[in-house]
Amino acid sequence: MKFLVKYLTYICLLSFSFGAELMAQEATPAAPSGSAMSPMVGLLLMVGIFVFLIILPQRKKQKKHEAFLASLQKGDDVVTQSGIYGKIYGLADRVVTLEIAPQVKVRVDRTSIVGKESVTSNAA
Repeated sequence: MKFLVKYLTYICLLSFSFGAELMAQEATPAAPSGSAMSPMVGLLLMVGIFVFLIILPQRKKQKKHEAFLASLQKGDDVVTQSGIYGKIYGLADRVVTLEIAPQVKVRVDRTSIVGKESVTSNAA
């Protein structure tokens, strides 16, 4: 994440300095006038990089999580966002009933389930 922030900061600085140089060239009377769209090119480049580095990977991750939630079945051992381990006892559209201990059942939102747990440890 630090690399991404450093990279985006570098791109921003380059695009702003590029735009400042173009504006300075346009301000001098002896210099040939540049296109008015030149500063927009840097901005569009920055937005494009932002989309490819942040938004598209996040969408891919979200679709993968949605497919995982759709594949849940009764009897699966899962873990929730808050760290509760349990076995799926019942499924509804938005609510999953987990059995976290013998005869102890809790209802959680389906989206709070983050992963399957293949091996459960029964520590005393």
